[in-house]
Amino acid sequence: MRPALLDPLFSPLTALPGVGPKVGALYAKLLGQETIEDCRVVDLVFHVPRSIIDRRRQPAIMDAPEGEISTITARVDRHQPGGSASQPYRVYLVDDSGELALTFFRVKGNWLEKALPVDEMVTVSGKVDWFAGRPSMVHPDHMVKAGDGEAMPPVEPVYEMTAGLSAKVLRRSIEAALVRVPEFPEWIDPGVMQRHGFSSVRDSLLALHDPRDALDLDPRAPARSRMAYDEFLAGQVSLALVRQRLRRMPGVPVRATGALSGPVRAALPFTLTGSQQAAVADILVDMAGTERMLRLLQGDVGSGKTAVALMAMLAAVEAGGQAVLMAPTEILARQHFATLSTMAAPAGIAIDVLTGRTKGREREAILERIASGETQVVIGTHALFQDAVAYRSLMLAVVDEQHRFGVHQRLRLTAKGISPHMLVMTATPIPRTLVLAAFGDMDVSRLTEKPAGRKPIQTVTIQNDRVDEIVDRLAAALAKGKKAYWICPLVEESEETDLTSAEERFATLASVFGDRVGLVHGRMNGPEKDAVMAAFKAGDMRLLVATTVVEVGVDVPDATIMVIEHAERFGLAQLHQLRGRVGRGDEASTCMLIYKPPLSENGRARLSILRETEDGFLIAEEDLRLRGEGELLGTRQSGLPGFRFASLEHHADLLETARKDAAYLIERDPDLTSERGAAIRVLLYLHRRDEAIRFLRAG
Repeated sequence: MRPALLDPLFSPLTALPGVGPKVGALYAKLLGQETIEDCRVVDLVFHVPRSIIDRRRQPAIMDAPEGEISTITARVDRHQPGGSASQPYRVYLVDDSGELALTFFRVKGNWLEKALPVDEMVTVSGKVDWFAGRPSMVHPDHMVKAGDGEAMPPVEPVYEMTAGLSAKVLRRSIEAALVRVPEFPEWIDPGVMQRHGFSSVRDSLLALHDPRDALDLDPRAPARSRMAYDEFLAGQVSLALVRQRLRRMPGVPVRATGALSGPVRAALPFTLTGSQQAAVADILVDMAGTERMLRLLQGDVGSGKTAVALMAMLAAVEAGGQAVLMAPTEILARQHFATLSTMAAPAGIAIDVLTGRTKGREREAILERIASGETQVVIGTHALFQDAVAYRSLMLAVVDEQHRFGVHQRLRLTAKGISPHMLVMTATPIPRTLVLAAFGDMDVSRLTEKPAGRKPIQTVTIQNDRVDEIVDRLAAALAKGKKAYWICPLVEESEETDLTSAEERFATLASVFGDRVGLVHGRMNGPEKDAVMAAFKAGDMRLLVATTVVEVGVDVPDATIMVIEHAERFGLAQLHQLRGRVGRGDEASTCMLIYKPPLSENGRARLSILRETEDGFLIAEEDLRLRGEGELLGTRQSGLPGFRFASLEHHADLLETARKDAAYLIERDPDLTSERGAAIRVLLYLHRRDEAIRFLRAG
């Protein structure tokens, strides 16, 4: 049960005055929810300003900075109405330095003459733009008589907005929401409170919505740091509770015999790298214990995670159990099936693949084989964990690309009464701070070397006006039997943007290369995608035009050229993932990043980092610095924490403190029954971490 203290904050947003269906739809969009019914008062309380307008600085007209909000006191000189309704109405103000034109559109009636009488001294505030050396202000935010300055707020918070919602309406709703914020019991350890100079939650939230200057909006400002710490603490306590619950369900010790892995290792066309061997050793030690393994295997693109996972799965089969490998997409699941079937062939084990596309009799037969234990290894999408799937003896679950599965999916397994050892793999190199924030309940292994024989990928940046040269280079390469990818950011052309779409680029390239070009994008159905990928893999097609659907795990070892169009539109980690689709064989490979000038500072930094290094972990740290953690792993809905207050760049020290505090708290008060434990329960509900509280009850 949510504590009654929080009821006013978890009331529907429509409980606030003035929030009806029309404005409600705008609020839902602003707050990232499907409908207004999904929005709560707390969502507005947590929607904090990102900047301020400071009206205390009042320059002379000719000193007003370009593109900035200025507050100007001057005399109304004359009115110049538009000749028709479609023409702008201008009012000219003058002071000793010069003249300012106030511009208004669609003016009805004579309200401007009343608001701005000629020869009256007025104070106006708004954004000043300069045209041909003359300043202009379109629709000022505020206009008052010069003596009525107090009617204009000297400092005004600026919030992230959505089209159609006015700043005044939002501010009114936020003020109504803040009235509902109660005094909370204190859940932070007194020592931590004192050391960081934190004030109470209520005072911190009120301070965040009432900034006095730019320093109040700094991520390290006391109010912001306090809320960041709460967010980290809620996350770390819930991870600690989940871990405690999962640990309570004993693991079945898995003792590897080498009977299956021995022949497989002997037949591999390569030797495992040092870091692969170390990871396998860690995994086998974990699985041999009575506690369940929860391990994150991080490996850069092409570092050989699949081989490590196979060794773990073979150990489970050697111990008489079953193993599953869950992949985020159909393409990836079927590819893992093809790769692992080949690698595991010397062990002679039974492998099946189960996805949402497996239907009818084929599906029933596979489900029977899984239930009887005849199938020893199952590969698939999250169809593997649906209610209809019963395992005879599931000992190991391997989850690929964890950032596409939240903690919730890990828990669904446990809820079925299945407590296998868990190995989670990701090719997205995650910086240590983010590992702590998102996967604090896991041990971590890192694969840091590339398998022997892999050559470095040469990365070059090219302006978009040189596309014809790239097509000529591709023609020469395809004539020599090479294979290439061409990645575009959109599926079809849109009027809003000038990005080249995959369909448009495919049409252009097909006119040059004919049926040697294929197209793959997310809107195609599974069989269509599979057919194109199979043709590309077999060499019937030599050039694959695609959207980022190929980003994860598409394995065509003889593809050696990657062209990425509008590279400036992609994140650093994503560009690195895409580049990793080439350079998987023993031939030298090239990645060409096509960009449209002029590049932003950030865009230039991203592309130059890619040119300089192939180290995924270094790239991930840089990406975190440049873009912030909310975007690092693609979408905010990725099961990773999209923080509202915390920033890993600015608050990493607080995360470390919160992690230690959460561990200490759960060790001393595992059921949260103490006075502080009760306060922590309020914190978990406030930050919507209440699924962790259900674990306490399920105990």
